[in-house]
Parts: sequence; structure tokens; C-alpha cells
Amino acid sequence: MTDASTNMRLKLPIVCFILQIILIILFGVLVQYDHEVDAKKWHSHNHSDYDNDFYYRYPSFQDVHVMIFVGFGFLMTFLQRYGFSSVGFNFLIAAFALQWATLMQGFFHGMHGGKIHIGVESMINADFCTGSVLISFGAVLGKTSPIQLLVMALFEVTLFAVNEFILLSVLGAKDAGGSMTIHTFGAYFGLIVARVLYRPNLNKSKHRNSSVYHSDLFAMIGTIFLWMFWPSFNSAITAHGDDQHRTALNTYYSLAACTLSTYGMSALTAHDGKLDMVHIQNAALAGGVAAGTAGEMMLTPFGSMIVGFLAGIISVLGFKFLSPILEEKLKIQDTCGVHNLHGMPGILGAIVGAVTAAVASTDTYGDGMADVFPDVATGDVEASFQGIRQAISLAVTLGMALLGGLIVGFIMKLPVFGAPPDALCFEDSIYWEVSGNKLLFFDDWLNYSGKKTTKIIKYFINDSKSPIKLVVY
Repeated sequence: MTDASTNMRLKLPIVCFILQIILIILFGVLVQYDHEVDAKKWHSHNHSDYDNDFYYRYPSFQDVHVMIFVGFGFLMTFLQRYGFSSVGFNFLIAAFALQWATLMQGFFHGMHGGKIHIGVESMINADFCTGSVLISFGAVLGKTSPIQLLVMALFEVTLFAVNEFILLSVLGAKDAGGSMTIHTFGAYFGLIVARVLYRPNLNKSKHRNSSVYHSDLFAMIGTIFLWMFWPSFNSAITAHGDDQHRTALNTYYSLAACTLSTYGMSALTAHDGKLDMVHIQNAALAGGVAAGTAGEMMLTPFGSMIVGFLAGIISVLGFKFLSPILEEKLKIQDTCGVHNLHGMPGILGAIVGAVTAAVASTDTYGDGMADVFPDVATGDVEASFQGIRQAISLAVTLGMALLGGLIVGFIMKLPVFGAPPDALCFEDSIYWEVSGNKLLFFDDWLNYSGKKTTKIIKYFINDSKSPIKLVVY
């Protein structure tokens, strides 16, 4: 089922080797350990080894790392014949993106004397950037080659770092859990890429753009891992002490409330009152997205639960009603529904963050204002203006994502990158060795090649109530 245009024998090795060699050279020239990692610098001061930031940050890093490689990877295994690619390509682009993100974020945040200093916090930030790329991956899942995905990661990581620098350093916004920088940016970047890569004849592959019982079960593995570790994700780089404690707690209750509203809305919107696994896999996570910006603020458990409750409702409604409109009217083929899980909840989180910042006061925060809103604490800006900063940051993020996605989408569209044909999307066997596929999927090859034959034998399961049938035609 692989032809000259999709054959990766030379293309993928060339791209992988060149990118990795360039990364090795750049790391050799530009990157060095920070003072908490460097043996000489760390031991030049009189302190306990257990004061090292590693012991505070590494548990959070482990949780975030599991989310990136297990959570995101398995969440996308719902497609019946795309499991290898969902997990495998997730693994590939994440391994590349975290290295490239270390450099790009270092250029803007970690340069000291011409060198990029790295430690456990830079590892977490690189994973955050990688998460944004994987969100975009979800929008184009099944319709792109591994080379296209590496090209997307190359440019998106760069734009992510620029947008992050503008928001956090120039505008002075707060976005600890990344509702804007990670989720909103990744979702709308991916949606515009998907629009540029629109396939008018994707219906030729529609029989594969669906799940089966076991593929949905695998996807729930990703959901559960993401759900469990999301409090660590949102709190990973917040200030030690009450800030980190508060962020984890706010996310915890937002996720819980979101899950109940997701189950309720899923049953309510179904014509027969049955739960939809797509809603449970995705919308139940929207509370973590929506709590990202305001998580470290004094949102209160009560406020966190309201945010999560609304996020679940919005996400389910998006899957049920908005996704078909986006595909039919705007020609946006969003495979994983990232607009519903990351896009709209990310905007909700940004709005909640802007409102919460605007009403911040020393009566509420006390001396803790210096950690959450340092400019407000010093009197440089009013709390209301901090809220305006947050709103402007959302607009900047949307602009960067839409414009960047448009440009990168056209680059990815170049035929040299080996995208799968319309009739063979959502199919592992184009890029992977898959045992037992030659007979089972021979009809797909015939559809693609246009060749005629007689007595073609195909095995298939008609539906869950029917036995395996033998069809001769």
C-alpha cells in the first residue's frame, strides 16, 4: 500500500539524521548546565543537597512527562487502524520537539553569557511546548506523514517560544497551566493547518475514520493518565509553597466537576440517552485546560468547580454540534476534536484568568500578591490593568496561532513530504509494518490503484451484532 510518494525509506532517515545532528551541534555550542546541575557551581556554596530544585520539581516533571508520552499518545488511539501511528508518531515528534524547545525557549528565557542554562525547570517547559505541538497533531491525525509532522513541530515550537516570550515577558501575563500559551495556541494552530490541508475527497477513507471497541478502550488509557496527572501539569512551574499547592487543588476540583457535567451532557445530548465514549475521553479533561491560567490565582475551590462544570458542558456541545459545522461550512477536518477539548476550554480559561486577575486585591492575597502578580504588588500596575494584560495576551495568542498555522500549513502541503492519498488516510500500513494486513485490506489497495479484478476476497465484521462474513465479488 506504499507507493513512491509515501515511501519513507530515504526521506525519513534523511530528515531524522539531519535534524538530530543539527541539534547535537547546537547543544554542543550553546547549552550548558545551570548552577543547580553543574558540579562545580553547586558545591561552591554551603547548602544541603536536598535544597536542590531537582527534589522539588522532578516529581512534577515525571507526571508531565507521562502525560506527554502516554497520555497524549494513547488518547489518540481511538482510530481503528491508526494505533501504531497515534502512539508512534506522538513518540517521534515529542522526542524531537522537546530538544528543539529547549533551544528555542532558551534563546528567549535562558541565555546567560551567550549560553543556554538548563535544569529540571527547562525540562518541564520543553515538555509544555511539546504538549502544544501534540495538540496540533490531534487536529491533523491520520492525514499527515511523519515528515510533515516533524516539519510542523520545527516551526510550531519556534512560534510557541516567540508567543510565550511576548505573553510572559513583554506583556507580563500569568499563565502557569498554559490555557493560552499551550492549549489555545496549539489548538488554533492545528485547526488552521488542518484547514490548509483540507481534503475534499476524505470520504474515501471515512470507513477508517472511526473507532472499534478495543481502540476506544485504549484511548481511555490516555484519558485516565491525563486526568490523574493534570494537577501536576498546571502546577509544575508555579512558585514553591502555597502557589503550587493552590494550583494543584484548583485543578483537582475543576477536573472532578468537569467529569460530572461531561457525563450529564453526553447522556442529555444523545437521542437515546446513551453515553458517547468520544465525550468521556475528551470533554472530561476540559476542566484541566480551563483551570490552567487562573489555577495559581485565588480562584477558590468553589470557583474552580464552576469553571470545570462549564468547561465540560462547552466541550460536549462542541463535539455534538460545532465539529460537524466546522467541517461542513469551514472545511476544517479536526480528527481529534482539539477545538472542543483545548480550543474553547483554553479561551474559557483565559477569560477566567483575566477576570480573576482584574479583581485581585491585597485583602485576598496579602503578601502572596508578590508571587502571583508581582507588578501589582509593587504598585507598577493596577489589578484591573493586569486583567487587561491577560485579555490582550489571549488576542495575541490567537493571532500568532492563526497566522503561523496558515504559513506552516502551506509549507506542509508540499508534495515532497509524502502525505497519504485521500483513499488511504487513517491507515497504519502505509508507514508501518503491520502483520496480517495484505489480505484484509486488499480492497483499499485496489481502490487506491484503480486496478480491476474479479474474485476479490475480503473479510470484515459488518457490525457488532453480526458474525464475520466472507464476501466474494
